[in-house]
Amino acid sequence: MRILFVLPIAALWFAMPAFEAVQPDLFSTGSSFVNAWADFDSDGDLDLFVGFNGAPNRLYRNDHGAFADAALTAGVADARPARSAAWGDFDGDRDPDLLVGFAPAPGVPVLKLYRNDAGHFADITASLNVPSDTTAVRQPVWIDFDADGDLDLFVAFRDRPNVMFRNDRGRFTEIAQEIGLADPRKSVGAVWFDFDEDGDLDLYVANMDGDANGLFRNDHGRFTDVAAAAGIGWGGRKPRDTANGTVRPCVADVNNDGHLDLFAANYGKNGLFLNKGGGQFEEVSEAWGISIDSRYDSCAFADFDNDGSLDMYVNGTVTGAVSYRDYLFRNTGTAFEDVTPDNIRSLEADHGVQWADFDRDGDMDLALTGSQANGMHSLLRNMLPAAVAPRSLSVLVMKPGAEVRVFAAGTKRLLGTRIVDSGSGYNSQNAAPVHFGLAQTTPVDIEVVFPGNGKRKQTVMKKMNPRDWNGRSISIRFR
Repeated sequence: MRILFVLPIAALWFAMPAFEAVQPDLFSTGSSFVNAWADFDSDGDLDLFVGFNGAPNRLYRNDHGAFADAALTAGVADARPARSAAWGDFDGDRDPDLLVGFAPAPGVPVLKLYRNDAGHFADITASLNVPSDTTAVRQPVWIDFDADGDLDLFVAFRDRPNVMFRNDRGRFTEIAQEIGLADPRKSVGAVWFDFDEDGDLDLYVANMDGDANGLFRNDHGRFTDVAAAAGIGWGGRKPRDTANGTVRPCVADVNNDGHLDLFAANYGKNGLFLNKGGGQFEEVSEAWGISIDSRYDSCAFADFDNDGSLDMYVNGTVTGAVSYRDYLFRNTGTAFEDVTPDNIRSLEADHGVQWADFDRDGDMDLALTGSQANGMHSLLRNMLPAAVAPRSLSVLVMKPGAEVRVFAAGTKRLLGTRIVDSGSGYNSQNAAPVHFGLAQTTPVDIEVVFPGNGKRKQTVMKKMNPRDWNGRSISIRFR
């Protein structure tokens, strides 16, 4: 396991956001659905996979902030319509492998598993007994649900029960029915997190067409749906309305209290639920200003202005000849305010959304996709001033579902909480650092929590001083 720290210095910043298109000629093709970040070639910067609706998929190799498509030489340039992508080191060799989900086609599996061998990918789909033909694949997640040290694979489907492939040293066995995860509802999104803080990873599943969402509590590897009891069964939308549904759930500590909260991007009113501890949530959608009745496909959290609070991007969809607008929301600490720049509002970015510091300047940049043929798959550089952007901390943990917290050194004063990606964007999963904006440059303590086997194992690094690092990276490995 790796943890990477980057903590340079800067001052406070409260100006309106500004984003600039990166290599617009390269990132201009439309009809794309999914995007996901990982350092596939282990050169220290993040690369971007983009899945298209019938054109060859692309893998943009990042060389010091400049991108080139390496999908063909890497072996992942499939031209089948892609619908999902998840990065995860399933074989434990310390480079991220890639799972891609496709639209159904006769006689071929809807999932393809690529093993990463030093930046080149081998198709090892035969190691999975995957469904084919008429199955509509949605959210895949690499997650060590049984805490045995390797990453298992969960996949949500729109038109068949969801599946869980247990990984036993690279051999996969489908066990969803026996552990209680073969949900037959019309599932679309999913995210894993230890919602009740009891030391194992639970699963929230977003469902469409009027189906309630599921919150599957993990009890020693067996799962029980407790969504209704926890108060998040409908995700803030109208119950039992077949025109409504939840497309994307996102997890983030929006009020900086150390608990992981839940946001639901819906067809219908969006929902925000604060985690009150003890497995209970409080809906605050209206109070926080995000209960907007519209049509949304995805959500993504990041502290784009490095003020210490998590902000949010929400994608509107394009359906029925209507383009529902996107929102960039700034977190004020008690509410979200719309600060969407005009150049972003003009985009029909209706599916993929991911944040990543691709140029390693300390602020979070934005990658978007759009399903329209005349659309785009834009990469937008965050234009925070050079004196301000580096006021941040990045922590890379190759363990999905782990929690990272930063405290003022020697105290219990929490500066922020992040979760290692366990389902995000549109049907995607990154293998990327978590990012903290910091209001001060005084020393910090960094805590990483690994839920599993009923325990919350902690690793702490104390009195990390940004002045000692001078903007350099520090890499630490854990076994």
